[in-house]
Amino acid sequence: MSDEPKTLDPAPATTRSSTPSPAPAAPAASTGSGPGPWVARLVVVGLALAALNLRPAITSLGALLEEVREGLHMSGSVAGVLTSVPPLCFAIFGITAPRLARRFGPAAVVGAGMAAIFAGLAIRPFASGTAGFLAASALALMGIAVSNVLMPVIVKRYFPDRMGTMTGLYSMALALGTSLAAAATVPMTEALGGSWRTGLGVWAVLAALAVLPWLPLLRDRDRDRAGKSRAADAGTAAPPAEPAPAEPPVRITRSRTAWALGVFFGLQATGAYITMGWMPQIFRDAGVPASTAGVLLAVTMVMGVPLAFVIPRLATRMRNQGPIVVALGLCGVTGYLGLFFAPAAGAWAWAVLLGVSNCSFPLALTMIGMRSRTGAGVVRLSAFAQSVGYLISIPGPLVVGVLYQHSGGWDLPLALMAGLLIPQMFVGTLAGRDRTVEDEL
Repeated sequence: MSDEPKTLDPAPATTRSSTPSPAPAAPAASTGSGPGPWVARLVVVGLALAALNLRPAITSLGALLEEVREGLHMSGSVAGVLTSVPPLCFAIFGITAPRLARRFGPAAVVGAGMAAIFAGLAIRPFASGTAGFLAASALALMGIAVSNVLMPVIVKRYFPDRMGTMTGLYSMALALGTSLAAAATVPMTEALGGSWRTGLGVWAVLAALAVLPWLPLLRDRDRDRAGKSRAADAGTAAPPAEPAPAEPPVRITRSRTAWALGVFFGLQATGAYITMGWMPQIFRDAGVPASTAGVLLAVTMVMGVPLAFVIPRLATRMRNQGPIVVALGLCGVTGYLGLFFAPAAGAWAWAVLLGVSNCSFPLALTMIGMRSRTGAGVVRLSAFAQSVGYLISIPGPLVVGVLYQHSGGWDLPLALMAGLLIPQMFVGTLAGRDRTVEDEL
């Protein structure tokens, strides 16, 4: 796949600071193509609103899945497939993000992704059958997939010196959107008349709002291109020489760090999906009331809101993120062991520990931005790590369900969940080493 770093490289003067000769940075500075204060503020709003919309399409459906099954006469097997569609779509559609970003720009693709989420969520409630419902869901998930991949790229492009803070901001917004949709969908549905169609469709309003901040950023990209064109037309010697420092195409599949990051992303996603899908049932089987089990899951999800802001900032201040990987993994192991030995007695403690462990997600996003020197490298690494990771995560919840059904209890599933954290800590430590994919290739 061809690579054109100058299309995605947000600020040559900043991101190429390690280049021996500073000459190529001069044309960009002279054209004034760097983002102004209003652009930075707009991107902050856009990132926050986009992140809020990256999970409600999934968690709102989970809250009303039984009603959707009855309304569409959906079989249990089809409903089971439906729960595995999100990671599959993330893997398939996410890999297209680098090509789209090179052609249209990352901001334009994220804006289109928000529009796709809006369209899918707006169409889905009107589906009269399972096929139409799945198609509309896939449209929304396609928008989520490309936006998932390009969020670290947007941060690298506009905020190269504040990666931890900005990654923490959108990770916190993502966690907030996830927990908000899970907790508020059923009450909103009841308040709006009790129809699952209304309860799902209302989230399209939030997606529509998320489209708006990205529209002016299309003009910002056009101005950037126009500035480069004017510099070239001026006849100076420097602009024609700008492509010279461009690095050769990065073959991500040959990078050990990229593979370690992809496997780490996949294992942490596996744990998160297992937790979201099965933790309430674990507590209920231990004698915890259903209402309390739901609150315990909410506690686990809400832990990601403050920690998703703190962990990325901490990670960017460390040369090696391995210690954070291990600390989060040990929290998860302790939580699963607690569920094994005393699920009801220490329920609140185990919910908190598993919530802390699930914050490996914002850490993975932060490391994606840190493991490449350029915007072009980040977009390739993000697409690779997330696509590989989501593919790895698909079988996890299904395997846990099979083990639970055939063993008649949670001993084997909990042993599997705790055991997966061992390789997660190992590959996360490898991915956290102070190096970039360009160094390896």
